[in-house]
This record gives sequence, structure tokens and C-alpha cells, in this order.
Amino acid sequence: MPSPYTVALIGARGYVGRELIRLIEAHPALELVHAASRGLAGRPVAELTPTHQGGLRFVTTDPEAPIDADVVFLALPNGLSEAYVARCRPEALLIDLSTDHRFAPGWVYGFTERDHPALRGARRISNPGCYATAMQCALWPILDHLASRPVCFGVSGYSGAGTRPTPKNDPKRLADNLLPYHPAGHFHEGEVSHHLGQPVRFLPHVAAFFRGIHLTATARLKAPMTLEQVQEIYKSAYAQAPFVRVIDELPEVKNIAHQNHAEVGLHVSSDGLELTAMSTVDNLLKGAASQAIQNLNAALGFDQAEGLR
Repeated sequence: MPSPYTVALIGARGYVGRELIRLIEAHPALELVHAASRGLAGRPVAELTPTHQGGLRFVTTDPEAPIDADVVFLALPNGLSEAYVARCRPEALLIDLSTDHRFAPGWVYGFTERDHPALRGARRISNPGCYATAMQCALWPILDHLASRPVCFGVSGYSGAGTRPTPKNDPKRLADNLLPYHPAGHFHEGEVSHHLGQPVRFLPHVAAFFRGIHLTATARLKAPMTLEQVQEIYKSAYAQAPFVRVIDELPEVKNIAHQNHAEVGLHVSSDGLELTAMSTVDNLLKGAASQAIQNLNAALGFDQAEGLR
């Protein structure tokens, strides 16, 4: 494929779609040529994303029309992507941000820090979910040392519930409140359990802040370890990962809002047998749009940080 690569974004209206427009246009090797949104069809892209410098207008999300682009980002609600996949060029790079292909044969799962080798040259990539990214950031390096099933308590900002009004993104209901939902069987619980090869228990909540996720995971260790030993395992695992930072403090959501990186903080009990790993990500960026750009960079052979510095 030539460079610059032409890019189509299908499902541009949502919060993640807006971030993708900004990131695509910041990438020196990408050119946005097609932005599809049924609700915004005909309106200038610059109305939604003021950083847009061209005259591109949104078009309708027509599942019958061919999608003529080198790269296609699918930022659609769950269950809708397959009709668009069939309309893309066979050789096009497709990155699906929905749940539709996270278990699908022929699609590479794109937790970039772990899956980077498998992403090279891939043409079908399934982007992890936002909570799933936070859980994997917290747990992936330490899996071989765990003696129990990790339990994960997550709190997300209400942008994670999307733009369509629901109780989970109603600021009035969330004011001075913490709202639990899907206390059993949440999709990300199965997603993370599958891709880590380790059963995980997940308890999601939504709070009144707009963007960001704070994820706390706890589990027993097989043998006593010091905090320094655990930190060294994480720092080694993420030594070549520009977008995961292992920090000495406990992570806070406000420090990763509008940032492309995740932060991981660690705590070990006095007997060395109980691990608590905390991670924070911006659910719209590292949990979605900027990780999609990382995956594109890995697939096309660019530096991981291209367009994200």
C-alpha cells in the first residue's frame, strides 16, 4: 500500500470517533478521505472536530456501498461491523473497535504491548475494549506468579457509555453517586479471561467524571515477593512499551485524562503474598482510539509512537 495511506472511518459520531479523526489527521502517513455517520451526514467534519483542516463532510453509513480506502477503522456499535467488512478491499487494513471480532478466527487481537509480533503485517485487527485494556495492563506481566483468580474492581467515566442517553451517562443520576452495572458476566470479563488464559472476575462501575478508568486488581501470589521484585517484573515487561508507565505512586484518573498512555501502580501486602495492581487509562484514547493507532503502526511497520507523540 502507498503512503500516505487513505483512511475511512465508519462510525465517526461517537466520542471515540472524534478522537480517531484527530489522531488520524495528526499521523504523518495517514489521510482521512471518508468519515461515515448516519446522524451527521452532509455536515462538515470540522463541526465535530475543529482540528480538521480540510473540507471533508460526513457521509451516511451505507452498508451496501464499497469502501475504497487503504485503512478502515470500524467504530460502530456492537453487532454492526460485519456488513461493512464485506465492502472493504481484501487487502485493506481493518481495525474494529467493537466487540464483534475479539474472538474471531482470522482477526488478530491487538493489546499492542503483548501482541506486537502478531500484529506485524496483519490486515484484520480487533481492538481490545477499554476496561479490557486496563485489566490487561494491570495483570499481564504477573500472570505466571499468581496463585488465585484475580478480582478486578473498575470505575469508568460516563463517556464509556457512549453518546446515546442511558442511566449510565446521565450526569444527574451520577452526581454524588457510584453506579454498579453488569455485576456478573460482563463482556470484558470473558474477553480478558480468554486473552490472558487466566480466569478473571470483573466488577464494573461508572462514576460522575467524564473520561478515564481506574482499575484495581487483586490476587494471591504463589510465593512471597517484595514490592521491588514485583515492580521489576512489570518494568521489564513494559521496557519497550512507550505507552505503559509503571509508577511508584498509586495511579489517579486525572493524570491520564487526554493522555495516550496507561499508568500502573503496585502494592504488596506485608507478608508478600497479596498483590494489588492498579491501572488507569483514558477510555477514549489508550482504551480505544490511540491503541487503534498503535495497532495500525505495528501492522504497517511504523514506530509504535508514530502520530501519538
